Amino acid sequence: MARYVKSEKGYEKSFEADWQAVKHGLKKARSGTGEPKKVPTSVALDPRFVTELKKEALARGIPYQILMRMFIIEGFQRMKKVV
Repeated sequence: MARYVKSEKGYEKSFEADWQAVKHGLKKARSGTGEPKKVPTSVALDPRFVTELKKEALARGIPYQILMRMFIIEGFQRMKKVV
């Protein structure tokens, strides 16, 4: 294991980091919203449908995965009301 001392060559006094990203990560970790993390899933869709979904998401200014999630949640909530 390498050991570094300030007086040794190779010791770097400064380092660069994306401090905005670090702050954002800390805020996100500390937010304590109480919401559970999302579970990644996989769904096989027709490529033409995905292309249309991406176009619609672009028109709305959101990522297509978010639009898919919105459709699933809204559809499920509607289904629960009917049953």
